Amino acid sequence: MSLPPLVEPAAELTKEEVERYSRHLIIPDVGMDGQKRLKNAKVLVVGAGGLGSPALLYLAAAGVGTLGIVEFDEVDSSNLQRQVIHGVSDVGKHKGLSAKESIAEINPLVNVILHNTRLESSNVLDIFRDYDLILDGTDNFATRYLVNDAAVLLGKPYVWGSIFRFEGQASVFWEDAPNGQGLNYRDLYPEPPPPGMVPSCAEGGVLGVLCASIGSIMVNEAIKLITGIGEPLLGRLMVYDALEMSYRKIKVRKDPNTPKITELIDYEAFCGVVTQDAQDAAAGHTITATELKDMIDSGKDFALIDVREQNEFEIVRIPGSVLIPKDRILSGAALAEIPQDRPVVLHCKSGARSAEALAALHKAGFSDAVHVGGGVLAWANQVDPSLPTY
Repeated sequence: MSLPPLVEPAAELTKEEVERYSRHLIIPDVGMDGQKRLKNAKVLVVGAGGLGSPALLYLAAAGVGTLGIVEFDEVDSSNLQRQVIHGVSDVGKHKGLSAKESIAEINPLVNVILHNTRLESSNVLDIFRDYDLILDGTDNFATRYLVNDAAVLLGKPYVWGSIFRFEGQASVFWEDAPNGQGLNYRDLYPEPPPPGMVPSCAEGGVLGVLCASIGSIMVNEAIKLITGIGEPLLGRLMVYDALEMSYRKIKVRKDPNTPKITELIDYEAFCGVVTQDAQDAAAGHTITATELKDMIDSGKDFALIDVREQNEFEIVRIPGSVLIPKDRILSGAALAEIPQDRPVVLHCKSGARSAEALAALHKAGFSDAVHVGGGVLAWANQVDPSLPTY
């Protein structure tokens, strides 16, 4: 079911705009009216990363008049595999500024507004208020719930996308949709998964080109909402599998048990970074990368266990470490492999997974086990900068 156009049309298109958008104008469903609506639209993209990169480029190319970008991070070389709005010369530059410069090359007629800040409960309503539509390209559950709840409170629609390894998802959420079929992200995911259950892209990886597949779908949905053409993904979850090259749609219905959203909450606490058990285990049982180096240099006899996955272990490792993936420790399958006659030191990429494994070891009787805060990234940054990071 199509929805009424989200945005009123601008008064006119200039000669330059007619020439630039001519391939849109000759599509009957878009035409002059649709392009004027795109020109008058104000769209906010949360994140200029994997999904935000193609989304921003294609929104700009399509002629969306005002683009807002919420971003606080800087461009890193590991971003370039998928974040195509940035280039080699942008490494170290603020992502928002890098994105703005790329947009200017694509379409200088677009007004770009940078929000150089981390999106939080204290600022989200003020940032969202002046935009017609939100695109959520974030990669963590805390921000996704924040975006959803803010959009609900302001009555705004938003397009959501998610990517992981070879699979992507996309949908449209709009609690106050005029067709009476409104729903929000909590109708699909009432609660976040347990901490540590779902790896982030930084932990599990993502096929770079998948970002373009899902990002372009998100822009397609935005254009449909702005112009009032087609049937948006409101009430439908689109799931894409890049390996099988398959698309499937899953019906999403309003859950009558979903609590009404009346206020913003503490989303970090709601979603959690690690479990309470992991936080308790890490308290008083965390060492730094330099302390680990001192232990190695002094010849101390201990077991250094890497709880990452095999493919990560092949990228970079701390000398002397033995690989025992976290899941094997949590299931108890690897407990017999862990020595009981000497101290145990765990580490992962950044410290979250090793904290979860540490809690499991403490429960199994390895009460003196510790983990390395910051993991292999801290080792590479503080001890051996010659090592690659990922």
